[in-house]
Amino acid sequence: MQSGKRNVSKTMRSSRMTDTGAMPVPLVEFPADDPDRALRFWRGVLGVELAPRSGEAGMGWEIEDDGLRLGVHARGSGPGDTGSLPYFSVADLAAALERVRELGGSVIHPGERWAVCRDSEGSPFALAAVPVARAK
Repeated sequence: MQSGKRNVSKTMRSSRMTDTGAMPVPLVEFPADDPDRALRFWRGVLGVELAPRSGEAGMGWEIEDDGLRLGVHARGSGPGDTGSLPYFSVADLAAALERVRELGGSVIHPGERWAVCRDSEGSPFALAAVPVARAK
């Protein structure tokens, strides 16, 4: 069993590593019925101040600290609005979405820059395309 875990990890690293050898910083996104309350909560729990996102990053607030990006946005009706949603960066989004389907998962909200998926057990997650400058 241990060798199987090692092989899976090696496969993940090789298909998703950047030129620096590190996996791009993941994002965990939380929808909020009351964004002010959610921002207060994360500020109090983690001692961090989330900043408004730039226009191209979408609506909401975000912070990158200590190898993790934390995001909060006003809850809407989309597939990423029912609970927390981890985002994982991939170099080739189309290929990663094909692997999701091949391995028993599903793509519930496809896109060109990011996609919301469900794993083989039904848990939601998202994949985000690494910007071209970072992928090389």
